[in-house]
Amino acid sequence: MDETQTLPKPARIVLDDADKRGIAIEIVRTEKSARSAEEAAEAVGADVGQIVKTLVFQGKQSGEPLMVLTAGDRRVDEKAVARLIGEKIRRPDAEFVRQATGFAIGGVSPFGSSSSIRCLMDETLFRFETVWAAAGTPYHVFAIAPKALQKATGAEIAAIG
Repeated sequence: MDETQTLPKPARIVLDDADKRGIAIEIVRTEKSARSAEEAAEAVGADVGQIVKTLVFQGKQSGEPLMVLTAGDRRVDEKAVARLIGEKIRRPDAEFVRQATGFAIGGVSPFGSSSSIRCLMDETLFRFETVWAAAGTPYHVFAIAPKALQKATGAEIAAIG
């Protein structure tokens, strides 16, 4: 049996989307939950900063989703993000995140979103040769070079973390 067929549907969506973007990734199933950056770092034996926090915000005026990729050891500067996008942002509820991305919080991936979402990527991720991102579930992750992640997602690089 094809190994990808044993992946849960959200992880297969991530894998397929990465492939469509010309990126070959290997999805790893972690033994423990990788819901938080600390858990993910422990699960893959990486520095917390190497974990990509894929966060979804919502424009206060437009209501549009915004994906922000930042290092696991950083906090998003919401005022800096607001200046970059030209409107204040808020943290939406779990249902909004699922509707915008197709994923539940804790498994939101930079790949495979169910809709087109503007994406910002914190420049601090470029400190590392390899970073780890969620692959659709709290138990699935993949490694990728920050430059490849930025290119594949079309993310705007910014100082937001």
